[in-house]
Amino acid sequence: MNIIKILMLLTAFIGLTGCFSTSKNYYVLSVASTPSVVFPINRKVIGVEKVTVPGYLYKRDIAIAKSENEITLLGNALWGEDLDSGLTNRVIDFLQRKFNQPNIFAYPWGIDKQPNLKVSIQITRFIAQGNNVYLDATWRIENLKTKRRKAKLFKTTVPTTANIKDIVASMNKAFMEFEETVAQGIRNF
Repeated sequence: MNIIKILMLLTAFIGLTGCFSTSKNYYVLSVASTPSVVFPINRKVIGVEKVTVPGYLYKRDIAIAKSENEITLLGNALWGEDLDSGLTNRVIDFLQRKFNQPNIFAYPWGIDKQPNLKVSIQITRFIAQGNNVYLDATWRIENLKTKRRKAKLFKTTVPTTANIKDIVASMNKAFMEFEETVAQGIRNF
């Protein structure tokens, strides 16, 4: 009888240590930074389309690039949200803070709230490779009344380490640079 109890305890202990060794960490990029400078914007309503991201960012596992043509999904480091939705919400929150303007919403919406400007963002590369995080994107602004448009390419490289917390922090810094660029584009539009 004692042998059965010991085997059951040993089995339970091995099971518990197995659970702890495969624990997962969750990360988010959706918390917008607080702008150091606020720009005035005159009564404009801005619509932000859902940010498009590469396919590897639709997965919950965080991806890192081993080479130009190979990525690895980290099974123990997961995004705590869908990045296309999280980054869209982050851009909206940042622009609201940057322009001290509550009239910045997700686009499209109902007929009663038509924006003056529409912002579209397409991320083409957002990944760590080696000692850097790379963010390549295109952003577009369109005045929906005059049909005037402006589009810009964006590229940045932020140093990082192989530590996942450092990679996420560097991704956050890269996206902060991107948000500032988009805000400057809106301001100068």
